[in-house]
Amino acid sequence: MTITLPDDPALLDFSEADLRLDLACGLFAAGRISRPVAARLAGLDQKEMDRELLHRKISVFSEESLDEDLASLDTLFPA
Repeated sequence: MTITLPDDPALLDFSEADLRLDLACGLFAAGRISRPVAARLAGLDQKEMDRELLHRKISVFSEESLDEDLASLDTLFPA
């Protein structure tokens, strides 16, 4: 896929890596792509992507994933 950006002086300071990372984080934060897809788009491994999301204060947990985790813990450690 190729994305063509306008020749705008405000964009000159951004590298391709910066733009890919910003796009990946934005799409993930909007719920449009998963963490693994975001990591691939950004060119990072999963741990690096998680660190970047944490740095940007983007939650990697949804209510659904939290519910799944809590259900798993209930299975492992019944009350």
